[in-house]
Amino acid sequence: MPDSRLLFGVAVGNRNFKKAVDRNRIKRLTREAYRLQKLSLEQKVVLANKQLNIFFIYIGKELPDHLLAKEKTALILNRLIKVVDENTVADS
Repeated sequence: MPDSRLLFGVAVGNRNFKKAVDRNRIKRLTREAYRLQKLSLEQKVVLANKQLNIFFIYIGKELPDHLLAKEKTALILNRLIKVVDENTVADS
């Protein structure tokens, strides 16, 4: 059974993307980018003995490609790793 210390969700509004196929593609790209890069954040959360719920809301107006989704997800995950590190040091 997977460890449920790290939960992830993603949403895309229908204001900018009227077609469900476009919204689903963005969600699929984002989930895949997260899945490929979550390991380091997952390890930090487990070591800190914390739980983290992450929810991305895509507010862009253009369909992203795989590279853009991967870059932006990496940026966000690196920021979250820093926050987890800072909170772990502050709790000690």
